[in-house]
Amino acid sequence: MIAVKVDNSRQPSSRWYTGSGIYRHTWLVAVSPTHVAHWGTFVTTPRVSKDAATVEVKTRVRNEETAPAACTLVSALVDRDGKVVQTAEASQQIGAGDEYEFTQQIAVEKPSLWNPGDPYLYTLRSTVRIGQRVADECETPFGIREAVFDANRGFLLNGEHLKLNGVCLHHDAGSMGAAVPERVWERRMEVLKGMGCNAIRTSHNPPAPEFLDLCDRMGFCVMNEAFDEWKAGKGQVRGNGYSLYYDDWHERDVTDFVRRDRNHPSVVLWSCGNEISDQLTPRGVELLRDLLAIFHREDPTRMVTAACDQIAAEPRSAPVEFLSLLDVVGYNYADRWRERRELYYSLDKQAHPGWRMIGTESSGMGGPRGDYRGLVPPVPGQAATVVAVAGPPPPMGGRGFGRGFRGLDTEQLWKFVSIHDYVAGDFMWTGIDYLGESGWPNHGATAGCIDTCGFPKDGYYFYQSQWTEKPMLHLFPHWNWKGREGQFLPVACYTNCDSVELFLNGKSVGAKGYVFPRYGMQGRYGQYAPGANASIRTTSDLHLAWDVPYEPGTLRAVGTKGGQPVVTVEITTTGDPAAIGLSVDRETIRAGRRDVAQITAKVLDAQGRMHPDADHEIAFEIQGEGRLIGVDNGDPSDQEDYKGKQRKCFHGMCLAVVQSTATAGAIRVTATAPGLKPATLTVRTTS
Repeated sequence: MIAVKVDNSRQPSSRWYTGSGIYRHTWLVAVSPTHVAHWGTFVTTPRVSKDAATVEVKTRVRNEETAPAACTLVSALVDRDGKVVQTAEASQQIGAGDEYEFTQQIAVEKPSLWNPGDPYLYTLRSTVRIGQRVADECETPFGIREAVFDANRGFLLNGEHLKLNGVCLHHDAGSMGAAVPERVWERRMEVLKGMGCNAIRTSHNPPAPEFLDLCDRMGFCVMNEAFDEWKAGKGQVRGNGYSLYYDDWHERDVTDFVRRDRNHPSVVLWSCGNEISDQLTPRGVELLRDLLAIFHREDPTRMVTAACDQIAAEPRSAPVEFLSLLDVVGYNYADRWRERRELYYSLDKQAHPGWRMIGTESSGMGGPRGDYRGLVPPVPGQAATVVAVAGPPPPMGGRGFGRGFRGLDTEQLWKFVSIHDYVAGDFMWTGIDYLGESGWPNHGATAGCIDTCGFPKDGYYFYQSQWTEKPMLHLFPHWNWKGREGQFLPVACYTNCDSVELFLNGKSVGAKGYVFPRYGMQGRYGQYAPGANASIRTTSDLHLAWDVPYEPGTLRAVGTKGGQPVVTVEITTTGDPAAIGLSVDRETIRAGRRDVAQITAKVLDAQGRMHPDADHEIAFEIQGEGRLIGVDNGDPSDQEDYKGKQRKCFHGMCLAVVQSTATAGAIRVTATAPGLKPATLTVRTTS
């Protein structure tokens, strides 16, 4: 019998929700006495081009027999279709109780290169033979790719410049807590992909290995982060954090961390810490040197950064000594320091032209989804139409046009990052809301552009407008403002179109467009793009806005490119709530207790339109081969049980997560609420 016990009584131990106990997959692996060592393969691609690549494989084989063993290692490269591309074979006598590291090089002609647009994966099949007997066999997925950080060109993947459009993520998932089924993360990553995100920072601890498997398969570049503390603790956790264990455990933890994750093609950069309290001290410099040596020993192919929040501290000698040791200098909130609010990275680029730079953490467009209290206060004597949230009323969209959660100008920062190649990319805080790091009555932070249900907020579409090319237009807020008739209300949109014309009940409110990059940046002074209509280029902001006198009806926005309409969006004043609408992320899931269906419930009017302020409590009944394992609505102040059978809607929506049983069959989900027509859907489960 193997017993695993957890003592998590020293609290608080983290600023965010960590979970407790066994909340990730745990495996008991049985191997023969002669076997590939745990995390014993290391696959690198020292030479990469479209025509040819060299794959180098280091494999540690252990012989735990009482006698020497004559071992043969066969390393086979297998492509996506299961075809063996190339093999290498080597033999070695390994003494009793010894370990030997094989080094093999394998040439691949016309390789398929891993990249976010086509995350092609090969498999290394390692077979250990003693004579004709197979003693051990294991498989290691990997990708052929070259990842380089350059002081002037930023990030290069396979020789081509790639701006890292990144988000920071904690490891929880709302109602799932820390025990997150893979499909929950897969759906969240699908939403991030739709935004144009191509990079993730795993803040501030090693992620589950299955998370990195998803990043490999779905095409995300990863900044893989180890620590939130070194020797100095952080005040929020009152000395109960990792600093208690740093001296005894940091070398083993970093070694295991790197060996576990270094074969993932998605991992392009290691981070040795987040906002480390030691970063301005002489001790911190020595600790950093030690950590860098461990990272480079275990993986000489990747660079190491740290997420630093004391970039502009005085005297300058303290941060400069620390930062200059890093392979890539990581900036947390590059725009929050004095003149850096306008100059960003340029001061350090002039002073330290050899530094490689990346935005490890920057303010994102967060706030509670659908909360517009700062835009339209309630009519005197009329109840507010939104659930109360701790703190002062936020501006429009939770944070206002282009304003991040620390009041920093998100739009302006992105302009700088996008046109300066030497900044490798930027990771906004955060991609998705998370549990913890908030004050009562909130139990989670709303810094994300996606809520804990996986529902996009308005800020999501700002990034989509800058990070994607398919014509898009997002119009907000909703158009249910009873009691505000005749008052001017701001209406905004994020878009990547040349111009947008707004109509209210069929009458034009005006056409507008923004200019970025500004004319002249890419040509001669004052040059306008061929055929551009300068009269509708109304702003250099990265959003468009109108003041519209409110009247019930329909707002319609038409986006054009090259003078032709390419996308139309409508927002209509809804009727009273009348029914529940259900949708599911997949109609068929796997049986076996590990797969889940994620069901979105919406409150609809009689015409099937979602009511933007409905807060009905929806009860879920599950019949058949499934069980309800979580309910959520994205409201950080809602005190209802995540494991209950009902949930209030937050601005018209909530989520239910249903897990399959061991038996294949059907799951019938019924949603009811007083005064609303119920809804039912069926999910199939297959073996």
